[in-house]
Amino acid sequence: MNPKKRASQPYQIKGVDALFGSDEEINENVAVLIPIEQIVLPQQQPRRYFAPKSMLDLVESVKQHGILQPLLVRPQVDGKYELVAGERRYQAAKTVQLESVPAVIRQMTDVEAFELALSENLQREDLNPVEETEGIVALVALKLNQTAESVIALLQSAAHPEREAVDNVIHSSEWQTLLEVFNAIGRFSPESFRTNRLPLLKLPIDVMEALRSGMIEYTKAKVIARVKDESLRASLLYDTLQNDLSLNQIKERLTVIQQETTGTSEKKSPNIKKQIDEAYTKVKKSKVWNNPKKQKRLQKLLVELEALIVEDNDDI
Repeated sequence: MNPKKRASQPYQIKGVDALFGSDEEINENVAVLIPIEQIVLPQQQPRRYFAPKSMLDLVESVKQHGILQPLLVRPQVDGKYELVAGERRYQAAKTVQLESVPAVIRQMTDVEAFELALSENLQREDLNPVEETEGIVALVALKLNQTAESVIALLQSAAHPEREAVDNVIHSSEWQTLLEVFNAIGRFSPESFRTNRLPLLKLPIDVMEALRSGMIEYTKAKVIARVKDESLRASLLYDTLQNDLSLNQIKERLTVIQQETTGTSEKKSPNIKKQIDEAYTKVKKSKVWNNPKKQKRLQKLLVELEALIVEDNDDI
């Protein structure tokens, strides 16, 4: 099948003249064919990684059936259209060299466009944890007209509820806007997001890339990132990917690495004072001295203990 020839579509496509209603406003319920070279990608988008196998399957589908679901775009001042939703379909169409693609054109602000793109990907669970975290932070930043760093600082400022300043934070208009975003997303509270997801943005590059590409779960990534030595971390990461180590196995190997690097492979000395206190308490409760069979052994232990005390006094 020639990819430049379109297969019949399950949706209705009309001419460009049907794009406008009687009042010359864009008809947002009609899909129209748009030359693919007139579509541009947004500067900020929540999704960056596409699984190769999934993309190959989609490309093959587009070759055979065309685009089965219209893209969503918004008009730009230069006459082009910015892609809002459907980047996988857009990339597949470019791969098979389609000249035009069906799209629904909708007027949207920057915030509306990004929010819709993020919501679509979250609903489909298409985002990896890093993209998800970056996307949520970016959405709050857009709504507040602030930087991502400011949003992170806002989340961190509410980390200590015992401090009086926190009360001012959680009653601010910025915090209320942040809560609206999290309530709309429905997957996190600000606290769980701060604790479990923000740390992902500080992962070492090698661990970050493995997480972005879907090769490792974020719970494993956070543990591997604790290894500061780059070569040791790379070795643990490689081992994890090659052998599909469980989280517990990774933690066990991390413990060994920490012991080797700090020279504490031997078990730490027990807390002798604590053991003596506990033993004394148990002896008093058991009244072992009343047992005739154990009196001789107990007497011997007391003699040894007294000898230790004498040696200790001699060293002073």
